[in-house]
Amino acid sequence: MPQIHATAIVSPKAEIAADVEVGPYCIVDEHVVLDEGVRLESHVVVTGRTRIGAKGHVFPFASIGHRPMDMKYKGEPSRLEIGRNATIREYVTMNPGTEGGGMLTAIGDNCLFMTGSHVAHDCIIADNVILVSNATLGGHVVLEEFVIVGGLAAVHQFVRIGKHAMIGGMSGVEQDVIPYGSVMGNRAHLSGLNLVGLKRRGFARDDIHTLRTAYRLLFAQEGTLQERLEDVGEMFSSNTLVQDVVTFVRNASSRGVCQPQPEGDVA
Repeated sequence: MPQIHATAIVSPKAEIAADVEVGPYCIVDEHVVLDEGVRLESHVVVTGRTRIGAKGHVFPFASIGHRPMDMKYKGEPSRLEIGRNATIREYVTMNPGTEGGGMLTAIGDNCLFMTGSHVAHDCIIADNVILVSNATLGGHVVLEEFVIVGGLAAVHQFVRIGKHAMIGGMSGVEQDVIPYGSVMGNRAHLSGLNLVGLKRRGFARDDIHTLRTAYRLLFAQEGTLQERLEDVGEMFSSNTLVQDVVTFVRNASSRGVCQPQPEGDVA
């Protein structure tokens, strides 16, 4: 039987696994699904058509699944799906999707959302992502695997951030960020590659060296970005990391691609 504190309010229609723990003063509404091993600390609210995957751990005063903060939302039965092993700290907010974004906000496995971070409607977040305290995602943002968004950073709606990228704290990200990239600044610019992250995750030294060479060529001053993209794609056709970047840039969203700061400019 689930362990439900006497002060918690849990709808009898909610789907609760047998070993779930629901702490004091929590609220769990009727369309919620809590998979095995989920633990809600005190004062957590989980509502809407929300599913929290196995072994998710939600800390006090998190608000999970309330209606999107989108003026176009008309009450459609959209969903919020959270993967396995999520850690959701105090005061985190997460919203379900909307009709205009596929009706789904989806979060992968093994993600960490630190205090006060926000996931808006229709975001798609892959596995092993970290949002540091008070990081904010606008609607329709895509984060690929192993992305880290620094504290107090804000990501504009519809922006894509590629795998293993690092967003510096207090950055405002208005354009897509390449895989393995590192950005920073009030209006964020590409500041290089996330070399620390690449080394920590065991990427081969030769692959990192090749990626650095390709990066310098791709963001050189000569020619257009499209010309440089074609050259880099051909020169490093056998390198997976470089091809990840090339494919990402070719599929850039309407926001465009974040690039290095021109010499002499100030962030």
